[in-house]
Amino acid sequence: MSGQAPGVVRVVVVTGTDTDVGKTVVTAALCARLLADGQRVHLHKPTQTGVAADEEGDVQTVRRMLGAPVGLTTSEGVRLPEPLAPATAARRAGVEAPTVARHAEQVRELARALARETAGATLVLEGAGGVLVEMDAAGGTLRDLVRELATGTPDHEGGGDALSVQVVVVARAGLGTLNHAALTVEALRGPLGERLPARTLAGLVVGASSEDPGLAERCNVEDLPRVTGLPLLGSVPAGAGDLSPEDLVAGAARWLVWP
Repeated sequence: MSGQAPGVVRVVVVTGTDTDVGKTVVTAALCARLLADGQRVHLHKPTQTGVAADEEGDVQTVRRMLGAPVGLTTSEGVRLPEPLAPATAARRAGVEAPTVARHAEQVRELARALARETAGATLVLEGAGGVLVEMDAAGGTLRDLVRELATGTPDHEGGGDALSVQVVVVARAGLGTLNHAALTVEALRGPLGERLPARTLAGLVVGASSEDPGLAERCNVEDLPRVTGLPLLGSVPAGAGDLSPEDLVAGAARWLVWP
């Protein structure tokens, strides 16, 4: 299913067209698919905001949703208590947010560790907010992180590993999603002359989809690939995060056609 070359650590970046589009549940479903394919998976959240030190963050939520599988490990780059953009939350907390370059190096360190441990592992990154939300005081964004990782590959430092970066965009099905999804994808692609390689953008997933979609939702799901130029990789239903680990894992095999 994965088509991944031995020894290559794939980096899958999950982002969204907006906050609360179902990104964390989609991340859980993607991890479930990878684990079912026999992959070793590490889930990393570069910046977690809106969660106190003693509370469950997104990576812990995913691990709980999947029943704490043996093949899944998790980490966070930095945790900030207020539910704000990372740069703003860091400023208000009186701390210096890690730069995009530091986040990129941390991702590479994780990838090297995975490459030393096993062949054909996948490192999943869940972003905070959308692709243009500021991650650091210099205005660096998730788009910049993706670009730094993608254009810096293959990377043969340290462990002789290579990174393959792919981005999954989680979108709503309701009104407004065509515009939001098109803007997100265009922002990821970047300006003419600085385009990311086409293979970097894997596709779209509809998060929190309705069991009984209305006309707008049905039409939007049909139109999203045409408007964005990306394939639809599946839809994860609303309420999927409340399922038992067994039902969520079984559902992921039906909901997603990738990876």
